[in-house]
Amino acid sequence: MRKQILPIASLVIAVLLPSIVSGKVSRRKISIFRPEVPESTVLSQKEGTLEFTYDYSFSVDSVGAVDGAREEDKMILQIAPDGLSKFTSLTNLTVDSITLNTTPEQRTQAIVEGKMKQGDFMNVFKNYPAAGRLTVADKVCDDWFRYEEETPDFDWELTDSVKTILGYECKGAICTFRGREWTVFYAEDIPVMEGPWKLHGLPGLIMEAKADGDRYSFVCIGIKNNSLRPITLYDIPYNKTSRQKFYDTKHRFDINPYAYFEATGGGKVTVSDENGNPIPDAYDPIEIPFEYIERDWRDK
Repeated sequence: MRKQILPIASLVIAVLLPSIVSGKVSRRKISIFRPEVPESTVLSQKEGTLEFTYDYSFSVDSVGAVDGAREEDKMILQIAPDGLSKFTSLTNLTVDSITLNTTPEQRTQAIVEGKMKQGDFMNVFKNYPAAGRLTVADKVCDDWFRYEEETPDFDWELTDSVKTILGYECKGAICTFRGREWTVFYAEDIPVMEGPWKLHGLPGLIMEAKADGDRYSFVCIGIKNNSLRPITLYDIPYNKTSRQKFYDTKHRFDINPYAYFEATGGGKVTVSDENGNPIPDAYDPIEIPFEYIERDWRDK
């Protein structure tokens, strides 16, 4: 499939090769890179902020057609002394830093060399904008969305399982949350009732969390006790929405990304094969072979 690349002064768009399962397109992707970093609001920059790095991965083939089909990213969980926390992509923070400290020519070369690959756009804030509230900021195609909800409750059941992670003895717990069975391990020696993504509520940091076996996985791989990195939020005009409407929009994009891009004002996407011939069914909706981390969004 041919890529379409627009000038670095505006944005870079790459139409990526589709995933094929049994002769059928199972997933299409479009990558958009903007050569500027939005201004950010500093929510917290306090001495004593904790920072935990997680390996994050999830199956992009929950129907089992392709074994081992997964996407991966490095994430960080920042926890301020006042309880404010942020879970975000370390990959994207690194790309932002490179973008701010390179010339347009250097950025163009880095993109061509594949050094500016972006990570997951989820940003989960707990106890923001107020205690007991949870805010999610996430990107679909080239649009940023934001929704709030009450910090969810987790009905944890403690187990007898024990595991050592990064030298910490971790105890096990399980629960069902929004359509998935979660198995986690938490460290009581790190006395914060926090965890990756939306997970929280145990008497110690959640160091490992896996849903439905290994469909979604978070594993802590690094700890920094006094991080100087500020907790920030992009200062941009978000599309305010609800959790269910966000997933509905994400689904509309995932089943037909090229059409979504054009319909939302992104421009024209040219999709052709290696010989330059147009692909006639590139704009046909497809059903993606996986479900999102919260499976209950269709029920609302």
